[in-house]
Amino acid sequence: MNSNLKEVAQLFFKLGSIAFGGPAAHIAMMEDEVVKKRKWMTHQHFLDLVGATNLIPGPNSTEMTMHCGHERAGWQGLIVAGACFVFPAVVITMIFAWLYQQYGQLPAVEPFIYGIKPAVIAIILGAVHRLGKKALKSVELGLLGVLTLIACLYGVHEIIALFACGLLGLLWYFVRRPQDRLHSITPLLILQVATSATTLKILWTFLKVGALLYGSGYVLFAYLDAELVNTGLLTRQELIDAVAVGQFTPGPVLSTATFIGWQLGGFWGSIAATIGIFLPSFVFVSILNPLVPKMRKSAIISAFLDAVNIAAVAVIIAVCIEMGRETLTDWRTILIALLSMAAVFGLQKMNSAFIVLGGAILGYVLTLI
Repeated sequence: MNSNLKEVAQLFFKLGSIAFGGPAAHIAMMEDEVVKKRKWMTHQHFLDLVGATNLIPGPNSTEMTMHCGHERAGWQGLIVAGACFVFPAVVITMIFAWLYQQYGQLPAVEPFIYGIKPAVIAIILGAVHRLGKKALKSVELGLLGVLTLIACLYGVHEIIALFACGLLGLLWYFVRRPQDRLHSITPLLILQVATSATTLKILWTFLKVGALLYGSGYVLFAYLDAELVNTGLLTRQELIDAVAVGQFTPGPVLSTATFIGWQLGGFWGSIAATIGIFLPSFVFVSILNPLVPKMRKSAIISAFLDAVNIAAVAVIIAVCIEMGRETLTDWRTILIALLSMAAVFGLQKMNSAFIVLGGAILGYVLTLI
C-alpha cells in the first residue's frame, strides 16, 4: 500500500470511529482534516464536491469521503476511503444487533450522546464559518443562501431547496449575460443501471433504497417503513430501534441497514444489507468525481455550482438550527455547547475528535449532578 493510500485509510478509519452527529457534522470534520490541516484540496473544490454530492442519491457524508479519497489516491483512494469510513460503524452496529437479538433491548448510551450532540453543533458552526466565507462570493449569492435557509426552516425538502437555488443562480447568470446561451450541460444525475436478477432479497431491497435515497440518512426511516414494515418483514419498534442505533453509533446513519439486515438474516443478512445500501454511492461518486472540475470550467455550470454551494452551506446551517432546538434544552447542554464553541474557535488546531470525546465525558459527568 503506497503512502497516500495508507494516509487515506488511517484518516477515514479514524473519522469513521469518532464522527457522531449526522452528515453535516461528518462533513465539518472532513473539511477540518482534509482542507484545513492536510490541504489535499482547496476550500473551493471541497465546496464544489459538497454541492455536487447533494444532487445525487446516497449518504452525503459517505460520498464525500470517497471524493476526498479520490483526490488523494485516485480510484483506489475512493474505495479505501469509503470502506474505511463505513467499517467501524458496521462492526459496532453488528455488535449492537447481536445484543439486541439476544436480549431484546439496547444498551444505555444516552448520557454520552447527551454531551456529544451539543459538541457536534459547535463543530458544524466552525465548518459553516470557514465554508461560508468561501461560498459567499457576492451579495446575490448571499441573498440566495438566506432564501434557501428560510425555505429549509419552513420545511421545504433540502433537495428541492438546493435545485431551486441552483436554478435561480442560473437565471441570474442569464439576466446579467443575456448574450450567452445554454449549449449543453453535462447531467448531474446518473440513472442507476439495473442489477442482474438475484435471489438475495435483502441485498435487492437495500440496493433499491441506496440507489434512490436522497438527502440525509434520516429519510431512510420512511423508505424502510414502506419496504419492510408495511410488508410485515419488520415491526415498527424494531425499525425505530434500528434507526436509534444508526444515530448513536459513529459514522453514517445508514449503518441502520446493517442492524436491520442482522434481524432479517443474521450475519450474512447484515453483510448483504450493508453492501446493498452503500454500493450505489461508490458507483455514483466514481462517475461524478471526474466531472466536477470540468463543470467548474464552464461559466454557465459554474454559476449553477456557486448557487448550489451557497445553498449547501444554508442547508448545513438549517440542520444546525434544528439540532440546536432539539439539543440545547437545559443549562448543561448549553454549557457543553459554549465550551465546545470556545474550543472550536479559540483552539483552531485542536482535533475535532477531542471535542467529541470531551463532550461525551462532560455529558456523562453533568448527568450525574
